[in-house]
Amino acid sequence: MLNLSAGELPEQLNITQPERVLAVHKAYAKAGAEFITANTFGANALKYDNVEEIVKAGVALAKSTGKNVALDIGPTGKLLKPMGDLDFERAIELFAQVVKAGKDGADVIIIETMSDTYELKAAVLAAKENSSLPVIASMIFDEKGRLLTGGDVKSACAMLEGLGVDVIGVNCGLGPKQMKPLVKELRAYSSLPIIVMPNAGLPESVNGETVYNVSPEEFAQDMLEIANIGVSYLGGCCGTTPKHIEKMIELCKDIPDSVPERKNDTVVSSYSTSVTIGTKPVIIGERINPTGKKLFKEALRNNDGDYAVKEGLAQQEKGAHILDVNVGLPEIDEVMVLKDTVFNLQGVLSLPLQLDSSNPQALEQAMRIYNGKPMVNSVNGKQSSMKEIFPLIKKYGGVVVCLCLDENGIPNTAQGRIDIAKKIIDTAQKYGIDKKDLVVDALTMTISTDKNNAIETLKAVKYIRNELGVGTVLGVSNISFGLPKREAINTAFFTLALENGLSAGIINPLSEPMMNAYYSYNALMGYDDNCSEYINSVTVTEGAKSVTGTFDLKTAIIKGIKEDAGACAKELLATTSSLDIINEYIIPALDIVGDGFEKNKIFLPQLLMSADAAKEAFNEIKSHLVLTGQEKKSTNKIVIATVEGDIHDIGKNIVKVLLSNYGFDVIDLGKDVKCEAVLEEAIKNDCKLVALSALMTTTVPNMERTIKLIHDNTDAKVMVGGAVLTKSYAKMINADFYAKDAMESVRIAKAYFGDSDNE
Repeated sequence: MLNLSAGELPEQLNITQPERVLAVHKAYAKAGAEFITANTFGANALKYDNVEEIVKAGVALAKSTGKNVALDIGPTGKLLKPMGDLDFERAIELFAQVVKAGKDGADVIIIETMSDTYELKAAVLAAKENSSLPVIASMIFDEKGRLLTGGDVKSACAMLEGLGVDVIGVNCGLGPKQMKPLVKELRAYSSLPIIVMPNAGLPESVNGETVYNVSPEEFAQDMLEIANIGVSYLGGCCGTTPKHIEKMIELCKDIPDSVPERKNDTVVSSYSTSVTIGTKPVIIGERINPTGKKLFKEALRNNDGDYAVKEGLAQQEKGAHILDVNVGLPEIDEVMVLKDTVFNLQGVLSLPLQLDSSNPQALEQAMRIYNGKPMVNSVNGKQSSMKEIFPLIKKYGGVVVCLCLDENGIPNTAQGRIDIAKKIIDTAQKYGIDKKDLVVDALTMTISTDKNNAIETLKAVKYIRNELGVGTVLGVSNISFGLPKREAINTAFFTLALENGLSAGIINPLSEPMMNAYYSYNALMGYDDNCSEYINSVTVTEGAKSVTGTFDLKTAIIKGIKEDAGACAKELLATTSSLDIINEYIIPALDIVGDGFEKNKIFLPQLLMSADAAKEAFNEIKSHLVLTGQEKKSTNKIVIATVEGDIHDIGKNIVKVLLSNYGFDVIDLGKDVKCEAVLEEAIKNDCKLVALSALMTTTVPNMERTIKLIHDNTDAKVMVGGAVLTKSYAKMINADFYAKDAMESVRIAKAYFGDSDNE
């Protein structure tokens, strides 16, 4: 409605032309909107030097309508480390600046259009640490139900409920019809009120202008269906005019809001994967722990983060659902090392983590930077422990392991441990922590010191699971300390514990007998449909081993281990030509990763880590070619740019990384690039392919203009992509190719340039 010209930043109008902004607010208020979002969506210090002024003015303008005001916070436009270059704490600072400036005039904070759970977590922490306002968290999913960085509805719900947001929802990216399945998923997994704010359908280009294809009447009918699914708040995003809102209110105003029923599931999550504890038994991998592991101790002392990553990868491949992470050594800085280890692990692996430490400061730092809802090991029945740990769980979210010990030590009897479990459960509720976010460790004591130790532990497990209704966990291998052939005892005890109600076992997934017991138990107890997991487990002939050396080049790239990729490439250059290394190792590895990405088996963080590993290998090859005088540039050049007026370059940067790793010479012009500048560079470099990105609907006309300039003045083809584009829309603006995602851009480039040498 502001009819912005290319490059005009809407938030700046709060200062320069407030009457234009106020006119928009008043139009929606007149349509019947009960909340007005302040014109602060893109206000952050990466774009503006006067953020406080802009935000205060924006909130004041919205407030002048007499309606409730939502302080609107959108994404920064950057990817967070390790995928991008924005530090997590820096992201919190950016969002906190907005919260501090706008909280006094606002009634609620809405964090919207978030496509990355990590950035969303940063924004939520900023909101909750700097205000007492209710927090709405709204995300942008694709039609497959995934965020840009791979998160799904269930994992996002787990994290956001753990962080204590007040409302959860979806907006942008899709029209109301496409959002209905997402709303049903939210109802299935969330216990929180739901907000839904679709676009007015999908964008189209009509006479050089971007319009949306869902009328106010059709929008209202679709929103009526969404309201009847059961939500609390309705709104609109891109393309929804005051008329859309007015028609929606007419149809939906008499439908009562509906909050989903309370869920009692015990869920932990990573950025993309959720694990429910309490139904099918869960495996927690125990190997990232220095106890009894000389090599891991040395790795910790030497600040070798790759060791833990390799151990994690090995356990993931062998069937672990959650990874225990313990770095406790007296001679290291556990606070720093646990934080760094968690950061490294979640940059490569998709499994949820169990943060394992007796140091509350280490736990807090790890929980703060954790991308998801972790398990936290542990709290115990000592008042001092509960006083330190429960506030962390309340603030950051998590499923906490409750140890059945207190000031008097570990009781010898099951009843003594049950009494401590009850005390911990009751105390947790006083901190506002529900028992669904607790799992109890009845503690495994070795039978070599008392023949009744296993019996008492199993009694406690059974009672806690069945009578107290709380999930259970055990460190299984403790049972056999001091005995020969420990694996036999461990396996038997593990099976008995599962039969008595063990929800999760902390075991070694690389132990074939232990995993055989696990898969056999699941098959016998009906947890394994058609015995498929059991059959798969016994037909695998090559298992993952605990890794202390390097991977081969192809595996290193697939796993995203940069150091190994570089080392392997350097070693191969002694016996193999650079072209063979690229064609036989690097490209096939990237193809495997790309295929997994397209099939939703791996997600953007893993894709980018693999790309970084491939880049490391390429750097070794390039250095070798320079030294031997063989260096040559690819003749397959691609100019890439975010179009004029658009300052978002996340998607463009991802495409650049992948195209470069496939050997194309990518000339990156950056963001907000004038149409004539794109043409000039294409001619100057004799580029046969130009790649253009746009995230904002208002800048698509500039994309169309750039395409025309390229077609009129060169024989180059143009490939386009971006959140606002569709295949039909790309065709309307005369693009030659449409890339729905980064991997599609690679396929297009490979097909266009053919099989020519991209070395």
